[in-house]
Amino acid sequence: MIKQIKFVSIPVADQNRALDFYTEKLGFTIITDQPFDEKQRWIELRVPKAETRVVLFTAEGEEKRIGSMMPMSYACDDIDKTYEELKGRGVEFEGPPQKQPWGKYAMFKDSEGNRFVLSAD
Repeated sequence: MIKQIKFVSIPVADQNRALDFYTEKLGFTIITDQPFDEKQRWIELRVPKAETRVVLFTAEGEEKRIGSMMPMSYACDDIDKTYEELKGRGVEFEGPPQKQPWGKYAMFKDSEGNRFVLSAD
């Protein structure tokens, strides 16, 4: 039976720029970085302390997804601390963490303009 999500693909225009962002700013580690075809590499990254991985890859014909709102969110233990740390590393946020009835969150963009939710567990 299905036991977990193995990876989520994040569409990117520039794999080198995205790789720098995800490893240097978010602290992800490289699992695989190898040729895929003449245009792209298969870059698979591990999220710290998580089983789920992200892949920096855009399927042919899906380039319009680059720079869109991603249907996923990242969780952290302390959103205020994580927000300050990532902002200090140059991660672009749409604003400071906001408290809502369902929890506290902040929106950030990656190097490709993809938008993500960051929320506290």
